[in-house]
Amino acid sequence: MSAPAATLAVIGASWGGLHAVGTLVAALDERNRMSIVVAQHRSPDGPSDVYVRTMQNRCSLPVSEPDDNEPLEAGHVYIAPPDYHLLVDEGHLTLSADLPVRFSRPSIDVLFESAADSYGKAVVAVVLTGANDDGCRGAVRVKEEGGIVLAQDPGTAERREMPDGVIASGAVDEILPLPEIAARLNVLGGAT
Repeated sequence: MSAPAATLAVIGASWGGLHAVGTLVAALDERNRMSIVVAQHRSPDGPSDVYVRTMQNRCSLPVSEPDDNEPLEAGHVYIAPPDYHLLVDEGHLTLSADLPVRFSRPSIDVLFESAADSYGKAVVAVVLTGANDDGCRGAVRVKEEGGIVLAQDPGTAERREMPDGVIASGAVDEILPLPEIAARLNVLGGAT
């Protein structure tokens, strides 16, 4: 059997992301061997464990918020803690309290750019629903480094500005509704 086409998926979501990310992770196959890292814009004041528990209840893969310098594991979903940037370095995750980027911390651009720099063509970037263009620059970087960029069909997004922005950038390989994004990730992650 051939190796999966990708070893790392990075997912960005903002407004409407609780539903979108929840729908996506619920359809991930337990045999998916990618490391999956999610940056979701959310309030820094809210309890982060509720978001993680909600995703874990829907997902057959383990879900957690990483600690600084935590090793990346295959078949694991990592959620950026509120009020921290989450960066991918080769083999591990790093947390940063640097200033917000595009008014956001965690920033989707920061996650995507760090993943592209560390994993190049082994990255799949997924842009979901959101009300701004965070993730657009990062998706362009992923594409420049040979990775794959997927966007949620804007017609199915609670807020379409984020997928519309990345589509307009020309970096998107496929525009898919949520269930098809998860199915694509399962193929790329060697689950099917």
